[in-house]
Amino acid sequence: MCTLEKQGNLFILTLTGDDEHRLNSFLIDSIRAALKRVSSEATTGFALITTAQGKFFSNGYDLTWASSDPSRLLLMDTKLRSLIYDLFNLPMPTIAAITGHASAAGFVLALSHDYVLMRKDRGFLYMSEIDIGLKIPAWFVTLVKNKVKSPTAWREVVMRGTKLTAGMAMEQGIVDSAHVGTAETVKAAVKLGEELVARKWDGEVYAHGRRIIFHDVLTGLTNEIVSRL
Repeated sequence: MCTLEKQGNLFILTLTGDDEHRLNSFLIDSIRAALKRVSSEATTGFALITTAQGKFFSNGYDLTWASSDPSRLLLMDTKLRSLIYDLFNLPMPTIAAITGHASAAGFVLALSHDYVLMRKDRGFLYMSEIDIGLKIPAWFVTLVKNKVKSPTAWREVVMRGTKLTAGMAMEQGIVDSAHVGTAETVKAAVKLGEELVARKWDGEVYAHGRRIIFHDVLTGLTNEIVSRL
């Protein structure tokens, strides 16, 4: 599942265990509960870091769990949209410290943070749908278009399933910085978080700015949610 630690004005959310951190209903609920706590405890000048233990940041949807009941895939999709909506409305800067592979929905989870830091000696970013024969949701693509800097990169990520190393991701503007090892990646995320916290921004003002910038993403999320009701 996940843990939430508070270090001064930094919240550190960690996906726990040495597994793939595949996103099923239970893990998504656990993350959303942590974000709810973050929102309730934060005032002015806070930041969130999301990271993970083990080889993976997240290897996407838990398709094995979903395969036993067709309704489970729809449930995961609905809950993931709600989770991403929560992140885009969180009243503070958010940082993903990627210390392992982030694939498909796990890639989307990472992209939904304001800043992305990545371990450069292990792991890749990978939109795997084209390779595993799943149709990519429209809102995934909207997010990619808002976070990845060129149509050529959109093609590489969505239509070729290119596995992006930290260096490649930095060239495309997806990753803000790359570091050697888990400890250095998290350390850099904490340093960045402390710099952002020091600005003492009003959380609601910060979230409003994010909503304006990523209006298309939030509209896509909202439309998808409504269409499922």
